[in-house]
Amino acid sequence: MISPSPHLDSPHLDSPHLDSAHLESGPEERRTVVVVGAGPAGLTVGGILRAASVDCVVLETESRQFIETRPRAGVIEEWAVRELGRRGLSERLPERAEAHSACEFRFDGERYRFPYAELTGSRHYVYPQPLLVTDLVREYADVRGGEIRFGVRDVMLHDLDSDRPAVSYRCPRTGERRLLRCDFVAGCDGARGVTRDAIPAHARRIARQDDGIGWLALLAEVPPSTDCVLFGVHPRGFAGQMPRGPELTRFYLQCPPGDDPGNWPHDRVWTELRERLGAAGAPPLTEGRLVEKRVLDMHHYVVEPLAHGRLFLAGDAGHLVAPIAAKGMNLALHDAFLLGDALAACVTKGDGSGLDGYSAACLRRVWDYQEFSQWLSDIYHGVASGDPFRAGTTLARLRRLFTSPTAAAAFAEQYLGTATAY
Repeated sequence: MISPSPHLDSPHLDSPHLDSAHLESGPEERRTVVVVGAGPAGLTVGGILRAASVDCVVLETESRQFIETRPRAGVIEEWAVRELGRRGLSERLPERAEAHSACEFRFDGERYRFPYAELTGSRHYVYPQPLLVTDLVREYADVRGGEIRFGVRDVMLHDLDSDRPAVSYRCPRTGERRLLRCDFVAGCDGARGVTRDAIPAHARRIARQDDGIGWLALLAEVPPSTDCVLFGVHPRGFAGQMPRGPELTRFYLQCPPGDDPGNWPHDRVWTELRERLGAAGAPPLTEGRLVEKRVLDMHHYVVEPLAHGRLFLAGDAGHLVAPIAAKGMNLALHDAFLLGDALAACVTKGDGSGLDGYSAACLRRVWDYQEFSQWLSDIYHGVASGDPFRAGTTLARLRRLFTSPTAAAAFAEQYLGTATAY
């Protein structure tokens, strides 16, 4: 059973990862919770803790301007919007987000609209991550008075197995190494962060899947050509269109893994998008300037468990799901709700049950979303596999979504995240 540390009264120098040289440049500070990473997960955890009057600090390697403008995910499931609102973290979201009630598949030269709201009563919300992060930063720092230290460098974690863990970092202004002694560490620093690797190899298992497929991720300064998300299942490869606002659209094109974005000049991109998203009666794509081109290799991983000592992983630090099903930001928020609530209960009420069950509770949804993403990957990429048998079964699955109410309902529940209760 985890409980808060009763007190921290002196420097703890017996860790093999920490020596006195690290402390010579500055005094040790004390916080109840240190949150590493100011993405959706870290800021949501911080917002929940500040609402419960729990002392915490968020450490972020980038600037505030960078995290508020970085292009990232844009689809939030309705249950996540509801939970953000319940915690007072979505004041501007309802009036600024676009509610979507359907998506559209295009295959065999035809259009097939899938009205998931009619089947489930739930919707998706398109709200680009930069807008959500801006809202969360404002609520945590400007409204609730939370502290964020931007631009930190060389973050290290120490003494995680003790009741006095610590996080050290290099101050960007002075170059001094500073130490934050705390009760708990929330590792919310993403796939390239340091918190996951702070867990000893013998104390974790990382399950990984590489699909052997690349996606060319494109951001275009154009309005979307339709009112919903498009999925093009084509022998030349998958293509997708995801609205990101009235004048910004995300496109994806299947490509070889590790491909060079330079191999995709403007004309080739739009030619392939027209071909793969083409269908009878479809309006023409709105074409325009491409402001981002990068290749994503479709891979997934899950760290088990998501906790070690006083460290708890949330979001991409603990699991990565490729953007195939638009689940990444939703999983990060799910982790953050559970972790923020559990930390607040432990600190303010002495109830450690939420932290004890945190990893298992998160992983149930993580694996459910991973399984759906793998199923959807087979749908997206099967026709372009070069295997006639696989292509035939892929088309059979797709047709079933539009001929079988049972298959349609099951897909809609997984697509919207309503199949797994919060």
